[in-house]
Amino acid sequence: MKEKRKAVALYSGGLDSTLAIKLIQKQGIEVIAVHFYTGFCITETKRRRGEKKPDGTHYMNPALKYAAKYGFNLEIVDISEDYFDIVTNPKYGYGSNINPCIDCRAFMYKKAKELMDQFGADFIISGEVLNQRPMSQHLKAMKIIEKEAGVEGLVLKPLSAKVLPPTIPEIKGWVDREKLEGIAGRSRKRQLQLAKQLGINEYEQPAGGCCYLTDENFARKYLETIAVENRITREDLYILTIGRHFRLPTGTKVVISRNEGEGNFLKGLKNKYWFFEPIGKGAVAVAKTIEDKPLEEEEIKMIADLVARYCKTDENGKIYIRYSSPEKENIKGLVEGHRMQEEILESWRI
Repeated sequence: MKEKRKAVALYSGGLDSTLAIKLIQKQGIEVIAVHFYTGFCITETKRRRGEKKPDGTHYMNPALKYAAKYGFNLEIVDISEDYFDIVTNPKYGYGSNINPCIDCRAFMYKKAKELMDQFGADFIISGEVLNQRPMSQHLKAMKIIEKEAGVEGLVLKPLSAKVLPPTIPEIKGWVDREKLEGIAGRSRKRQLQLAKQLGINEYEQPAGGCCYLTDENFARKYLETIAVENRITREDLYILTIGRHFRLPTGTKVVISRNEGEGNFLKGLKNKYWFFEPIGKGAVAVAKTIEDKPLEEEEIKMIADLVARYCKTDENGKIYIRYSSPEKENIKGLVEGHRMQEEILESWRI
């Protein structure tokens, strides 16, 4: 009797990775879908903060949603703690924004190899398509990634297998190469045909915006932080994913919430940063001074006026704002905030 093989699949929840799993499952191979949480997945980050979509529904991780729908055995692995160095010091540099795609993929393959050993799996599968993305999905980059991760020959890409060199699972006959695909490029015509053939009738539309690191606004705020503060911390990176960002003339950074989920997240930082909240309805804010110096009275007033801009004020544009320092300084107070003039607000916006 033929020995049953097992594979670990990198699973985003997107159509390509769903198709890749289905193609391998059709060959009688057991697949464990693994979804890595880096801290920069837009949908998952918003889900964890309890944010809602414009239509009032909650965000849902597509990997969770479609693994449940299509019956995949799913493992969610949080790699965010180890991911900081990948973002801040990538060996192979960034893409068009702050996306270290080659280093990121190599890191995930290393983690997948550890899981492969843990689960007793024989190889790894990925939904990548040759030449679909410019930085990490051309043949040279794919070879670099696999070499860096120590998984050469072990990563099978079912959607592009016929246009890539044979992998160990194909050479050893664990997988029938003839039943795999030979897709290349950015067209999704063949994927849509396959979806219909394999009974995949619901999937995420490819939007190219699943990762904060590929987002132009995130990249701008990241580079601004480095330029002004000459460093960036792990917590800074996560704060860059939320809120409205402002830089006062004094150098102090202010982040103001845009919704309840972001407000709850910022409230969780009130012991680490200066914190501002209205006596009434409206946004909350945190402030971070250069070199952790105490806020000056003038800065407190500036921030109160900034926050008032996003609060329900009285007929004169006034609202009282409560503020507190980081826990170690134990400074608290109440200040009158007046809705800041738009031109000043925009000159401080990052």
